[in-house]
Amino acid sequence: MTTGGLATAESSGFDILTSPIPSFAALVAARPEIFRRRHSLESFRNRLGQLPDAGEEGRRKGLGYWMTGDYARCAELLAKHAEDNVASFTRAKACMSMGRPQDALPIYERLSKAYPDEPRPRGGMLEARLEMELAAGDEEKALTNLEAAFKQSSAAFNASAEGRYLHGRAAELVRDWEQALDHYTAARELDPTHRANLFRLAYVSERAGLDEEALNAYQTLASMLPIDKNVLINIGMLLEDLGRDDDAAACFDTALRSYPTDVKLRRFMDDARSGMNMYYDEDLERKQDRLDQILRIPITDFELSVRARNCLNKMNILTLGDLVRQTEQELLSYKNFGETSLAEIKEILGSKGLRLGMAREEAVASIEAARRRYNTDGNNEVMNKAISELELSIRARRTVEAMGCLTVGDVVQHSEDELLGMPNFGQTSLQELKAKLAELGLKLKPRGA
Repeated sequence: MTTGGLATAESSGFDILTSPIPSFAALVAARPEIFRRRHSLESFRNRLGQLPDAGEEGRRKGLGYWMTGDYARCAELLAKHAEDNVASFTRAKACMSMGRPQDALPIYERLSKAYPDEPRPRGGMLEARLEMELAAGDEEKALTNLEAAFKQSSAAFNASAEGRYLHGRAAELVRDWEQALDHYTAARELDPTHRANLFRLAYVSERAGLDEEALNAYQTLASMLPIDKNVLINIGMLLEDLGRDDDAAACFDTALRSYPTDVKLRRFMDDARSGMNMYYDEDLERKQDRLDQILRIPITDFELSVRARNCLNKMNILTLGDLVRQTEQELLSYKNFGETSLAEIKEILGSKGLRLGMAREEAVASIEAARRRYNTDGNNEVMNKAISELELSIRARRTVEAMGCLTVGDVVQHSEDELLGMPNFGQTSLQELKAKLAELGLKLKPRGA
């Protein structure tokens, strides 16, 4: 079985009923052709609808549904062709796209045994296990199993795009963002079409404040049709952060054409349009930067119950920014998300001066009000000192920046407990920070204040 490589067939003139489909790669190669024009896609879908569900035509129909992004129909039809390796691999890919790793896992396990030298089935198997363990809220088990799998894997697999992608996922689990970026970048060079890798590369780049790099990865994803709605939303929000509100509005408008009833998308569009008319204000720009740093903080940096964490993962809520855009009703409408989980979420947002369903302007005002509340000595010159002027170690500086702190005044809003609760921030970093603040005659916020 050949599951990798894109140069196995010419996409021009592809016919779902008659063209050879020797591998999953043939589907990937032909996919852009059917999305070239709206008429081509509609014609292809109509052709699929006329095919029977059984036999060879049913198998090809299922493969065609993967090409159009109709993963539910693809998985349903290809389940009847478990003996066919191309159909099985395609079905596993569809299940992963739908967030059903438990259905993809046995398929990948069988194919990885049949093709031990092929990295994609093994990579799919390890990723499916990883997603299942993360969904269960067991990050420690997920990391342990990944590290054990790397030791059992060949050097060729670990050096492949699949292997580097999974090494990146492992680095994320220990909050080593630089290492994760190195692996994702290497995986992209090996396979520029690896969608999951591009998404993680974009997410971690954004998490690290590398907005241009994140935007580049998201835009590459957006060029690979069919486009995921979440990718368009992330691109739009990044464009807003970069002050490109007109481009953001155009991005949200593109998404709205495919999802015209999406209320959240409509809200994003309205925010982007309103931002197009804002004049430049240096003080406002600084406040917006502070808010953006806070909104980038990942949910994984907070202590949450397994149920709440699982629900947020399944809803693709990864950061405080994703969370603050939700309303109470939207969260409570999700299966297994109840009042207890809602209370946890409110407490997390409250600790940052945020709340659910908060407009951006209100969030800026709330964060600034909290900042002023702890600026009691009136020494604005000291409070407005940039974090870089403290000359902290890299680990300590990155931690306070990850909490949304751009100035000394931002830092003193936080307590020792809040800082120690951040990944990779220990007593050594805490003592270093306290010493720097003491030089300025300042202290961290008292516990419980």
